[in-house]
Amino acid sequence: MNEISNHMPTSELQRLDAAHHLHPFTAHGPLSEKGVRVITGAEGTWLRDSEGRRILDGMAGLWCVNIGYGRAELAEAAYRQMKELPYYNTFFQTTHVPAIALATRIAELAPGDLNHVFFASSGSEANDTNLRLVRHYWARKGQPERQVIIARKNAYHGSSMGSASLGGMAAMHAQGGLPIPGIHHIDQPDWWGEGGEMTPEEFGRARARQLEEAIREIGPDKVGAFIAEPVQGAGGVIIPPESYWPEIMRIVQEYGILLIADEVICGFGRTGEWFGAQSYGITPDIMTIAKGLSSGYQPIGGSIVSDEIAATIAGDEFFHGYTYSGHPVACAVALENLRLLDEEGIVTRVRESTAPYLAEKWATLADHPLVGEAATRGLLGTMALTPDKARRAKFAADPGTVGLICREHCFAVDLVMRHVGDRMVISPPLVITEAEIDELVTRARRALDATLESVESQGLMRAA
Repeated sequence: MNEISNHMPTSELQRLDAAHHLHPFTAHGPLSEKGVRVITGAEGTWLRDSEGRRILDGMAGLWCVNIGYGRAELAEAAYRQMKELPYYNTFFQTTHVPAIALATRIAELAPGDLNHVFFASSGSEANDTNLRLVRHYWARKGQPERQVIIARKNAYHGSSMGSASLGGMAAMHAQGGLPIPGIHHIDQPDWWGEGGEMTPEEFGRARARQLEEAIREIGPDKVGAFIAEPVQGAGGVIIPPESYWPEIMRIVQEYGILLIADEVICGFGRTGEWFGAQSYGITPDIMTIAKGLSSGYQPIGGSIVSDEIAATIAGDEFFHGYTYSGHPVACAVALENLRLLDEEGIVTRVRESTAPYLAEKWATLADHPLVGEAATRGLLGTMALTPDKARRAKFAADPGTVGLICREHCFAVDLVMRHVGDRMVISPPLVITEAEIDELVTRARRALDATLESVESQGLMRAA
């Protein structure tokens, strides 16, 4: 494996990191005392750290390394493009071949009449674009009062001012004066955590109908769009009941509001289809893309919009854009990534082989005393930790206490498995093998056993 030599001991790298590097979503005081884990290389589904430990990456980086690590083809695509045209913008009536080719390929893959791409460098930027795009669209339609966008609590749509406002994360809204005006949140379709005595089917319809109630309360002439992830990722891999999305589709069509499917996590094979919308029969007007578009090898995102929206906004200048919209190197890498996903049959393999295999093996964890739910959709997995399975009870301890303990035990067995509150979630590279799924589940069970021992010794195995 090719690698860049590590010239310093881990302790010195940790010292320098603590002195100069501000991390996302991090309490820096405790991290500085503990010391960061320094990743120095990766191949396939495996990471290597500065201590030489080999770590199974159950999160594909940050939900993004769909193609797996170490694909020389993507590095070569970047090198070729950097030599030919390292950068040029797409402002001023100008374009370049990588942006043209990538937009064309995305339009071929996207469902329905989603044939137009506005490029960004991340999902956060793309959802900021969507916020402005929706309002500009309705203004062009002669309905400028349709400003409100409805979203879901516990959804994640990015961390910029606009995208974090669209998201429904309470902790994010507590900092920085969020959300901005014109955003309304309804409840998430989390049956296990919030379904009470309803069946999943009843609960799915009830949560979808909150959208209809919100539209009526706000006024149908004031609502521009509804935004949602097909499966909520960073919110804990919340897999909606099968009754949820058909009811959502009925409502958006009946009231004539736009539907934005945030495909940043679900897109490009994660659910066993090219897009999560295809897995659920969703017909969006706009799709947000990023992460798996380049498998994280380059920062790139975008908004795929329908023919009707594109035609509506074509009449005047849309005063919006980014320096790196359609960056040629990012576009070239994304094109090569999509080629490999397609020609190597990776998306098909997820649907027909590895996703069913993961579903079978992941479900075996439900017999663990700590696990109340172990569910998957494609190569997304979630486990709800609970002190009382029968009641689907939450822990008496502060939310996330037990999840954090479990995450630390995952680190100890060299497995990256994320905690979201007291849920444990996975999103491995799409190239993961059946043998690696077996290893992932084995390590997850070892972490659960260690967590149970810790929780019981600390007196935390109590229901709220």
